[in-house]
Amino acid sequence: MRGIFQYLWRYRLRIFLGLVALFIVDGAQLIVPLIIRAAIDQLAQTGTAQLALYAGYILGITVIVAIFRFFWRYFIFGASRMIRRDLRDRLYAHLVKLSANFFANTKTGDLMAHATNDVEAVQFACGMGVLALADAIIMVSFSLAAMLSINWQLVLYAFTPLPLVTVFVVVVGRMIHKRFMAVQEAFSVLTEKVREAISGVRVIKSFAQEAGFSKDFRSTNELFIQKNLSLVRVQGFFEPMIALLAGLSSAIVLLVGGQKVISGAMSLGDFVAFTSYLGMLTWPMMALGFVINLMQRGAASMERIEKILKTEPEITDAPEAQPFPAHASIECRRLTFRYPVAEPSANGQPVLREVSFSIAEGQKLGIVGLTGSGKSTLVHLLLRVFDPPAQTLFIGGVDVRTIRLSELRRKIAIVPQDPFLFSTTIRENIAFGKPTASEHEIIEAAKLAGIYEEILEFPNGLDTIVGERGVSLSGGQKQRVALARALLMNPKILILDDALSAVDAEKEEEILSNLRDFMRAKTAIVIAHRISAVKDSDLILVFDQGQIVERGRHEELLALDGIYARLYELQQAEEAVRL
Repeated sequence: MRGIFQYLWRYRLRIFLGLVALFIVDGAQLIVPLIIRAAIDQLAQTGTAQLALYAGYILGITVIVAIFRFFWRYFIFGASRMIRRDLRDRLYAHLVKLSANFFANTKTGDLMAHATNDVEAVQFACGMGVLALADAIIMVSFSLAAMLSINWQLVLYAFTPLPLVTVFVVVVGRMIHKRFMAVQEAFSVLTEKVREAISGVRVIKSFAQEAGFSKDFRSTNELFIQKNLSLVRVQGFFEPMIALLAGLSSAIVLLVGGQKVISGAMSLGDFVAFTSYLGMLTWPMMALGFVINLMQRGAASMERIEKILKTEPEITDAPEAQPFPAHASIECRRLTFRYPVAEPSANGQPVLREVSFSIAEGQKLGIVGLTGSGKSTLVHLLLRVFDPPAQTLFIGGVDVRTIRLSELRRKIAIVPQDPFLFSTTIRENIAFGKPTASEHEIIEAAKLAGIYEEILEFPNGLDTIVGERGVSLSGGQKQRVALARALLMNPKILILDDALSAVDAEKEEEILSNLRDFMRAKTAIVIAHRISAVKDSDLILVFDQGQIVERGRHEELLALDGIYARLYELQQAEEAVRL
């Protein structure tokens, strides 16, 4: 509950104004039984002469209640929606700062549940929960005071069931909290099932597994319903029991109070007023269950959200982080790296072993090797997606761990083999890293990436919507849009991680030719399976099982007659067959 109170305190003025309006509404409603008492006693003494006056009083109170009821809704419910906005913004801002390892071990559906159901539960606790709690406190306090002023002995009789209510609320409240946590976790699983099915719908259709996935979803959905029904059973038992105990109080008051009226120890007007106030206490007793339910739900959801918010990014700036160096040379010194234990791909074995090399600014480094040999891991360490060991990887002579993350990632642009495109226009995807880019800059980047002519053939040109993850584009087109996005950033270091694997060799050669002048003043790393993409590199590294087994220029590697030479001969033979 501490987290919820912190957000309520942030909007304390609005909450206070809402509670003042609620106080006025409840106070006005609590006057009505006193007016009725006076009217009944007056009726017994003088007849109907002044009934119109009392009716006018009640009408005036109704108008006041209507006006101030609007204000408590405006202030309290408005504050709860602002809290929902702030909490969702804070959660999103925190999520995008977390390291890659967190997302590798956390389901997307779980995160979506935090941003939707959990945030909504906190909102209801801060809105309707606060309102119902304050309303119950005000009504109980004023009603109890009025009842004590009428007949304190009768109050003792009326509150005989109170200890049972207290014990019942404590026990059932804990049950609600536990079961709501189970409901939220089941909802996370359900959300993840939907996300996974939608993302992989093409695979599902390709293997004719629609029925199998539907059956699996049905069982998950059934589990979610069972968890909800478990919660509903407790809630369904709670409110009727509170109503039963409230009814027990009414029965006691009717029995004891009726005898007092008959004996003359209490006037009929006092008895009617007392029972009216007792009736007003029925809602707070019922509201108690409602408040417990909302607050327990809100607390459970806040607990889940705070667990995420307390997760610290694994990759952060060093205490005395430096700006990006003036020179973009790259040096690697005896780098050995294994993935963190929590990483799904971790098997305890080093992914890179004793890797050492250096290239000067403006040079091109080519990297080849079989799948799983550690090529992509190296560039991920350069970008600090994972942290390399200290004093093993340097840019401009500076350890990458001491360079400010924001500058490091702005000065290095990477184009992966499977790029991610946002479901917006081609223009906005290309300008993602530089939103202020001009039309001319975007077009030039698209031309360098060899995609501009194809963009012109689209119905809306640069303003064509690419769909979710770029679904309307081919694999090669997505890669070239991602390449244009990287080129537009004009980085100091450009990394192509098998970035042209989905284009044909002729198109690849055209693009690499376009990039020669662009990369002349930049440091480039080209990871590729095709030798043609790296053969003009200043240095070529051949990786095998995390180690550099061969290094040199194209001609030098061919002369070694090793892995590189065999790959080259095989690709030359494949090319000859295609021709």
